[in-house]
Amino acid sequence: MHELSIATYVVDLATQHASQHEGSRVAAVTLRVGSLSCVHEAALRFSFDLVCEGTPLKGAELHIVAVPVSVWCAACQAERELPSIQRFACPVCGAPSADIRAGRELDLESIELVEAALP
Repeated sequence: MHELSIATYVVDLATQHASQHEGSRVAAVTLRVGSLSCVHEAALRFSFDLVCEGTPLKGAELHIVAVPVSVWCAACQAERELPSIQRFACPVCGAPSADIRAGRELDLESIELVEAALP
């Protein structure tokens, strides 16, 4: 379950970022996750909540932006989004393509900070 190590790394990065902005806490983290990244969304959400316990990120939200697979179609001379990862072929003309342009992402897109409430 590599989602646990991914969640741990994201929480560590967000904690470091928040520590550079005194008086702030992390409200949300946004990740871009490609369909080919081999990341299971439910496992990542579970792991994120688990890793956040006992850290400054406790209660932070995890937003996931799903990135579909896109390939370059040489026949059409265009980038095409695949309707499924079962067939790597242009959905318009049917030409096969292995030129993947999107869908492998696993990127930290943003960390949302808010001012921490005063005690």
